[in-house]
Amino acid sequence: MSAPGLHRALPVPDGLEGQRVDQGLARLFGLSRAAAADLADAERVWVDGRVRGKGDRLTGGSWLEVELPPPPGEAPPPEPVPGLTVVHDDDDVVVVDKPVGVAAHPSPGWDGPTVSGGLAAAGYRISTSGAAERQGIVHRLDAATTGLMVVAKSERAYTLLKAAFKERTVDKGYHALVQGHPDPSRGTIDAPIDRHPRSDWKFAVVSGGRPSVTHYEVIEAFAAASLVDIHLETGRTHQIRVHFSALRHPCVGDATYGADPTLAARLGVSRQWLHAVRLGFAHPADGRWVEFTSDYPADLAGALAILRAES
Repeated sequence: MSAPGLHRALPVPDGLEGQRVDQGLARLFGLSRAAAADLADAERVWVDGRVRGKGDRLTGGSWLEVELPPPPGEAPPPEPVPGLTVVHDDDDVVVVDKPVGVAAHPSPGWDGPTVSGGLAAAGYRISTSGAAERQGIVHRLDAATTGLMVVAKSERAYTLLKAAFKERTVDKGYHALVQGHPDPSRGTIDAPIDRHPRSDWKFAVVSGGRPSVTHYEVIEAFAAASLVDIHLETGRTHQIRVHFSALRHPCVGDATYGADPTLAARLGVSRQWLHAVRLGFAHPADGRWVEFTSDYPADLAGALAILRAES
């Protein structure tokens, strides 16, 4: 789950009965309330094996687990990230088009390039709000998922954007190439997600998990796959991948969640076919609606070209 020495587990003392998760974490591990809340927002807190939010209440005797950030040390210097494209920049936000193989921010077990590191290397001033390793980061994409991300530059932007994501007022649009043909071709997947019961690095549809809602519509159908437009109402880790896998229509190339490797190889796809094509939000400076779009990267566009040629 995490690097050695970073994963902690202990029973909840009776004295913390009824307290919020972030309050309990702060008291038990000597964290600031803000740092504890950031850990919960990052889905790095579990109670009795289930991911829990910062506002959930603790029960005495429950088993509390947390994935703590690595101890402070000399941080490596930020390095440029080839392919990280800035599509918008102003005093409050920077919007980037993230390439494959780049994480949003440093984390235990990841020593590759990051959006936060790439922006720092390019000289961008980022908000200092948030946990030390993810300052300015208000949402994330998987390292193997490409597309649009917004990063807060001002403290005002960080606060307002975090609230907007929590209140679900941000338009997060994705395109996914999924195996087969979802039926109906337009619908909503409303299924709770939590850690996989047998694999702590995967997620699954789990009874009692965190509410998770995905809206979708098939926009192009091929013999073996469908191109789907997706709007996320919630933003759980791996949400799109888990939801479509649960429907038996995993993202093409997503071996982690059951995709057919033969189809992926034929289409030249070596990661999940998933791209954040659209991002819209109320600008934190004046509330005006801004929206950005992103073209498919070469590997995803190439897979579609093969399927269209076969149709």
